[in-house]
Amino acid sequence: MARMSFKRLLRHRLWDEADARRALPADALARLGQRVAASEARHTGEIRVCVEAGLPLSYLWRDAPARERAVTMFAKLRVWDTEHNNGVLLYLLLAEHRIEIVADRALARCVPAGHWQQLVDAMGEAFRAGRFEQGLADAIAAVDALLAAHFPRDAGAAAPRPNALPDEPVVIG
Repeated sequence: MARMSFKRLLRHRLWDEADARRALPADALARLGQRVAASEARHTGEIRVCVEAGLPLSYLWRDAPARERAVTMFAKLRVWDTEHNNGVLLYLLLAEHRIEIVADRALARCVPAGHWQQLVDAMGEAFRAGRFEQGLADAIAAVDALLAAHFPRDAGAAAPRPNALPDEPVVIG
């Protein structure tokens, strides 16, 4: 069984929700939620943003990677529960400066893995410069373009499609 390192444990325990709120204050989260809502009016996909200060102790104890937590949050936030299997989770783990993008199967089949990595790299560059809101806004725009290209909203629909998931980013301390 893997053992957590003291250094990793300390790093994750030192980050808390206040750190996440400093990186993305309430007004920034509201603007990001509005971007998600505007995006979802153009396609049938769902976009969720999750910012987590540090991993739960159970993940640290198992020395689990950030990707495992992102996949778990993909399920917990019900991003997988979209009609066309085209949800996307943008996940940030502040304690490790990790960015994970989890795309549901239908969209993952349309987009090469290298494209997701380019998006992660661009987000990382913005975050290193302290531009968390801009990095996420750019990522939402990029995911929006992919979803609109592969899963456009039916322009002839009589009523707008119901919003299956909340648009506001989730912040976990």
